Amino acid sequence: MDDKFFYQRLIQLRMQKDVSAREMSLSLGMSAGYINTLESQKALPSMSIFFYICEYLGVTPSEFFDDGNQCPQELKSIINVLKELTPEQVSHLEYIARQMKK
Repeated sequence: MDDKFFYQRLIQLRMQKDVSAREMSLSLGMSAGYINTLESQKALPSMSIFFYICEYLGVTPSEFFDDGNQCPQELKSIINVLKELTPEQVSHLEYIARQMKK
């Protein structure tokens, strides 16, 4: 993880949520250009604002910094669905996932 990770991850997660930087800034109660300032690497948020950003994006701080998890919201959704399946169904899906990985 390099020093640009925070900025790249913020852009990635914001785009996955399909919101503009301006819309996100205003939703967080910040000036219209706040997220653009962050994404252009001109500033870092305070810890409290970072927690609001994570909440807005629907990720935990741990998920935000998990560079191996490209789609944290979708993965959470899949896990919730898996919890409702039978062991046999989970086994079938695991097989399919392993085949897709090849």
